[in-house]
Amino acid sequence: MRKPFAVVALLSLVSIACAKVTLAPVPDEIRTDRFIVTIDGHSASFAHAAANYYFLNFDLKGKAKIEITAPSDDYWAKGVEVQPWSLGIRPTLKGPTITFTLTHPAKLTITRPGDHLAGAEMLFLFANPPETGVPKLGAANIRYYAPGVHRESIDAHSGDTIYLAPGAVLFGSLNIWQVQNVKVFGRGVIIYDGPQDPNNDTGWKHQPNWHCIVMDNARNISISGITCVVRSRTWMIQMKDSRSITFDNVKVIGGSNANANQDGMDWLGGGDTLVRDVFIRAADDVFAMQGNWEGYDHAAMIAPGHDVTNITVENSVLSTSISNVVRAAWPEKVFNSSNFTLRDSDVIHAGIGACGIPFALLQIWATNGATGHTSGYRFENIRLEDWYSLVQIEQPNPSIRDISFRNIWAIETPSPVPSTLLGDVDGIAFDHVRLADKLVAANADIPLDLKSGAKQPSFATPSTHAAFTYSSGALSSGKKVNFDASPSGPHIQSWEWSFGDGATATGRKVHHKFPDASGTLWDNSGRFRVLLKVTGDDGTSDWIYQPVVVATAFHEADLTAGTDPGLNYLYFEAPAISLDSLTQQNPAATGTTPRIDSSVGKRDENFGIVFDGYINIPADGGYTFTLFARDSAKLEINSAVVAVAPKPFPQVCGSIGNAVQATAGSLGLRAGRHAIRVSLTHTTGDHDFALKWQGPGVPLSDVPSSALSH
Repeated sequence: MRKPFAVVALLSLVSIACAKVTLAPVPDEIRTDRFIVTIDGHSASFAHAAANYYFLNFDLKGKAKIEITAPSDDYWAKGVEVQPWSLGIRPTLKGPTITFTLTHPAKLTITRPGDHLAGAEMLFLFANPPETGVPKLGAANIRYYAPGVHRESIDAHSGDTIYLAPGAVLFGSLNIWQVQNVKVFGRGVIIYDGPQDPNNDTGWKHQPNWHCIVMDNARNISISGITCVVRSRTWMIQMKDSRSITFDNVKVIGGSNANANQDGMDWLGGGDTLVRDVFIRAADDVFAMQGNWEGYDHAAMIAPGHDVTNITVENSVLSTSISNVVRAAWPEKVFNSSNFTLRDSDVIHAGIGACGIPFALLQIWATNGATGHTSGYRFENIRLEDWYSLVQIEQPNPSIRDISFRNIWAIETPSPVPSTLLGDVDGIAFDHVRLADKLVAANADIPLDLKSGAKQPSFATPSTHAAFTYSSGALSSGKKVNFDASPSGPHIQSWEWSFGDGATATGRKVHHKFPDASGTLWDNSGRFRVLLKVTGDDGTSDWIYQPVVVATAFHEADLTAGTDPGLNYLYFEAPAISLDSLTQQNPAATGTTPRIDSSVGKRDENFGIVFDGYINIPADGGYTFTLFARDSAKLEINSAVVAVAPKPFPQVCGSIGNAVQATAGSLGLRAGRHAIRVSLTHTTGDHDFALKWQGPGVPLSDVPSSALSH
């Protein structure tokens, strides 16, 4: 039944609505006092979503100052990250409190750096555009859900107009079952917490009251403004054989201890769908398409379903703790699809690891006798932040055709694992794809493996491309740094800079003074995320990132360092080796090697390697080093710990071993040789490992043999 809020809460809503911000009341059932937040000086409350996730909805007209105080003084000790990166938000930090200003509606994720996998604590801030067309309570032909808690599901009827007012929280489902011409809108929240088995996938079942939103053979459906939260292990928005659907400014949050089977949106047949300005935090595929899904047994898998066609996703912010951003098809199944577009969006977290094959921006996995025809997939103007691989297509039987990636920017890191095209795959195009600072012009630039007859894709690089240099030498806070985008070109019309400290500038040549040496993430790295966006005369754009390191001190070179080529290594073997115990054992082998990788290993499982020697730094400046590892790893320079690999992340669905994870560290170094030690361990599965560097005049690349000595 519906329980209205106290009058004081409603008065609070009215008073704040008179300003630039409209804040909805939050009922006690979901309100949390873990964080204290004010917006333009008005007290607001986060709501608990699912797992360790919290969210805050408000409407914004103009700009507003946001202030968030964490539960302890050391909460932000390892830093603060606000995403999407393209917004260039770096809050001020004072003890437990962060402060920043929003100048327009946005959908933000706020975390401690690197804390975005299962179990992470995440804050979602949704600044909506002002609500329009708001109906009054009691208006004719409106199913009106007033502020308060409603413990019921909504069963839509044909022709329904359903309004969830700000502050309305419904514990249940929105069932749009075999109806048409339904409009659902407002700023209310639907929270689904069902009886699904937390240890197994029963979330695929297609039935009412089993998902936050479920559609069956529905037509002409519009859903806008609301927030959808899922706390159990189930697919979040499931649509079967439904068409003419619009989602606009919908927020979808899923989290469960299982870290699985919480797809954002699933199409089981159907399509003709526009998904616009949405936010999705999933714990599985963000978007998934199948003809049907009736279970995992062989008979269910081979039963044909209906085609999925004509889906457009645009202007959205997408995040998942595991799995793919877009996934189509499945082993054994018959599936046909065409005309899917994802454009003008930020992928802030993509899944890591593998389930049979690695996770990707696009995965089409149609092996084990699967058949079908998929074509007309478009990925355009996408910014990738934490990501894993670009494309994984495995379809031995007919066929995959006409898939393009155009204007794709992986802003900071290259692909941790290769992409794959396997089988009857043709017509794949990469047009202006930039992975970190490299424009993709060949298979090796992705890297991309072709298998079992897959045809060679095409590549195109733009005439409009971004590039810049910055002042050489040791950079410190308060020192003027000159930035020059003259290497960009040709025919550039505008240059837009974001310096990673909240400041921006325009122009081909600019200068900037960094205010401190804490870095963009307040992690005391000194590393600032400098982004340049250029736009050409023809309207096309390009982004490029470089880390600019501001240091309080610079390590002096060792004038007595050895100059013999290569590094010394110690190789260890043990049944269950650990990084801390490496040098406490007797090495199984020793020697020198020209490279920092795992090629000196003598077997595939349970080994460790320690590399020792010197790295030759070409010029004074700040350098960033990135470790790529599946297990434990550590980088030390001049005995200072620069980077330590995160806790290993196991792969799923029987894929052996752990996911590749990247971790970066930065420090100031004088020109010359410096002591370096790299330690790594490996348990099982693939054992790819890399150390890359980047700095003034040094593009992101593997540390070359020419820079190593002992």
